[in-house]
Amino acid sequence: MTYSILVHDPETNQLGAAAATGSLCVGGWVLRGRFNVGLTASQGAAPSTFWRDDILDLLQQGTDVESAVEKVTSADKGRESRQLAALDSQGNSASFTGSKNTQIAFAEPFENGIVSGNLLADQKVLTAARKAYQETKGPMGDRLLSALHAAQDAGGDSRGLLSGALLVLSPDEAPLDLRVDYSEKPLVDLSALYQRAMTGDYRDWHLTVPTPNDKERGLD
Repeated sequence: MTYSILVHDPETNQLGAAAATGSLCVGGWVLRGRFNVGLTASQGAAPSTFWRDDILDLLQQGTDVESAVEKVTSADKGRESRQLAALDSQGNSASFTGSKNTQIAFAEPFENGIVSGNLLADQKVLTAARKAYQETKGPMGDRLLSALHAAQDAGGDSRGLLSGALLVLSPDEAPLDLRVDYSEKPLVDLSALYQRAMTGDYRDWHLTVPTPNDKERGLD
């Protein structure tokens, strides 16, 4: 019912995530992240909102990502109705796809990232997202949006889309957490929202608030 991408950029030390779905509120349901810890995408036929933070807690405690995914998913009797992708702050990934998720459902890891999805229209959807992310130049947000658009062009969610989300965690900027919770054209609206967030007064203000590397930043 959803497709998502989680990535780490070793050059900037940014973590980035994006997702889209044929249902409502994909950002609130699916994505979670902590800078210098990792990212999660908890989705599927009956997604667990607990899995997201449980994985991040384990990563923060020093558990490797594969062990964290195994521990969290194996303890849940409803796991076969769920899908999970996780990425640590070094770009290592792991995933789980339960057998009761509507096909096509799988995950595709790659260097410093992972794409995953279920109820996909075509096997090529996730590959298209990965390639678009890797081949697009520019800021993390641009690359993530390219991945979402390419996935949808390849078939995307077989029902069409109703919501989209984008999350970027950076060492020298406040989090960029954008969500379109309901729209007939969520990727168009998400792209427009991103452009607004990256320009003008909002962008100027965004660069004045605290960051992981400067937690006491304020107005000069």
